[in-house]
Amino acid sequence: MFNFEIVAGETVRQVLHDKRGDVLGIVSSAYRAHEAGDSVNPDSYFLRFPEKPDSRIIALPAFLGADVQLAGIKWIASFPGNTRHGNPRASAVLLLNDYETGYPIACLEAANISAARTAASAAVAATALRPDGFAGTRIAVVGGGVIARNICDYLNVAGCAPDAYLVHDLDETSGQALADHVRTTQNRPATFTADLDEALGADTVVFATTALEPYVRTPFKPGQLVLNISLRDLAPEVVLGADNIFDDVEHCLKAQTSPHLAEQLSGSREFVTGTLAGVLNGEVTPAADRPVIFSPFGLGVLDLAVGAFVLGEARKGGSTIEVPNFFGETRRW
Repeated sequence: MFNFEIVAGETVRQVLHDKRGDVLGIVSSAYRAHEAGDSVNPDSYFLRFPEKPDSRIIALPAFLGADVQLAGIKWIASFPGNTRHGNPRASAVLLLNDYETGYPIACLEAANISAARTAASAAVAATALRPDGFAGTRIAVVGGGVIARNICDYLNVAGCAPDAYLVHDLDETSGQALADHVRTTQNRPATFTADLDEALGADTVVFATTALEPYVRTPFKPGQLVLNISLRDLAPEVVLGADNIFDDVEHCLKAQTSPHLAEQLSGSREFVTGTLAGVLNGEVTPAADRPVIFSPFGLGVLDLAVGAFVLGEARKGGSTIEVPNFFGETRRW
């Protein structure tokens, strides 16, 4: 009951690298459990800094029932300035709590967990929302960072096999690096483009940027699939011109996301088509004559599901670090 373990980042990274297929299934199941009400997922809390308006630290508390039965919280920092020094933008830890006693049982390095669950959600959505597959199509990725790299990896594992990739980034070095990563890991054509409009014309467009406000104002066309992972790239008019699928409607329609701006502009939620879990369950089918936009706010229950899996695998491999006497008192008297 009073054991406490740490799972270091290298262990987390290795588990996730070797088990991407498992993570896809875990994320899909977590979405279904959340849709069924077998979870508690409060609003995220944003800690912002007046002198660093582009930076924030976010707390995501959650509980997931089903076969997880854990509570916990992810504490994730996003400091875009890190990239100027060649460091990742995001860093995070995940604390897991036993549901029966409430005691914390483990702390995991979670930037990798967060990236994996985000990328897996994009891949699950891609396969569900383009059920005929990706042969004969192009995927464009706008943004060339860690999340974008993970999305490309998970799309590949999920069987999304386009004829080619396009990569666009304001920083050509990052964009070229991602294109090279795709060529190397997937043996698939991938090119950098400095032309945003060229990227926006692809059959599937993935947004994985650090944009704080919309800059894409060109409507998408019927048949295009947009994975709106970074949530703030699209003008509200663009959102209103598409069928819209969310991970959780209430969570997405806040914090000045593109869907939130669309709600404010339209004065209603009529543009909401449904949730990804609804699509997975066969209850929601987007229209064929409109573009489809998937907007995931990023649910804490996904971090719990993936974190619990990583902890279990680390225990099997004997790679957790136990902290003796972590709790100062283990008896009331």
